[in-house]
Amino acid sequence: MQDFNKKIIEEFRANAGVVGGPFEGATLVLLTTTGAKSGKRTTSPTMYFQDGDRYFIIASNGGADHHPAWYHNLRATPQATAEIGTETFEVKATVIEGEERDTLYAKAVEIAPGFAEYEAKTTRRIPVLALHRV
Repeated sequence: MQDFNKKIIEEFRANAGVVGGPFEGATLVLLTTTGAKSGKRTTSPTMYFQDGDRYFIIASNGGADHHPAWYHNLRATPQATAEIGTETFEVKATVIEGEERDTLYAKAVEIAPGFAEYEAKTTRRIPVLALHRV
């Protein structure tokens, strides 16, 4: 997975945020978080969706039975760096709960139906996080 992400990150940065392959046409953010255990900064590509002035991301991890590492990192240290297109900015992440989470997840499914498959593959409740510019 690390090599897969590395190739996406390189393609993203070389093409002003546009990538092909499985993410062709998707809105991607490169999210750089601080490791919850290691303290090391790590960059992960993930799809994002916009909701007003917030960006929201889904911790689907492809429907795996565990959350992605970046989710744990953001829970420990909510401050992160986001790259969208050619712009880089600081964000603070918050976990969205309850009805708002459900509404945003449904919006993600409308835009990218694969999120419905991810939800069906796991028993865990897939978190939705909002990224707020700081």
